Amino acid sequence: MLKNKKNIGGLSEICESMKQRPCAVARIAGSCDYPEIRGCVWFYSTEMGVLVAAEVYGLPEADARCNTPFFGFHIHEGHCCSGNAENPFANAGGHFNPDCCMHPEHAGDMPPLLANHGYSLQMFLMNKYCVDEIIGRTVIVHAKPDDFTTQPSGNSGKMIACGEIKRFMC
Repeated sequence: MLKNKKNIGGLSEICESMKQRPCAVARIAGSCDYPEIRGCVWFYSTEMGVLVAAEVYGLPEADARCNTPFFGFHIHEGHCCSGNAENPFANAGGHFNPDCCMHPEHAGDMPPLLANHGYSLQMFLMNKYCVDEIIGRTVIVHAKPDDFTTQPSGNSGKMIACGEIKRFMC
């Protein structure tokens, strides 16, 4: 977590963090309806917070130029990517929200994925949790973009892909 603003090293610290091994990783896989979705989310500990790097491919493509392919992207409180016929990732639970914040201020709320021909690559910093707090939780990709308003989860639609966050040798 961010401790002291004078420690912020900006882009140079981020580049140094990327040279290290991540502290955790989630391997993303799509549901039976979206078997082509695959990817990884890496979590790095930095003095500025947790650096999250996500690469996801096989996402549904937009059917028109004006339909931007955004997908809700969250850490969920559940510990596994299993479920049932209605919701293949039901056991992923709701958004990770240890402080009982309103949406979109949950610790698990992350920027939506923006796909380019079914591929998304993004990196951002989060200071709402440390890596140890999310080990064993899940990362979910939703079918629709998060509207950043609707409670409790941003009306981001069904869960189409999931990954379990596992410790990596950090």
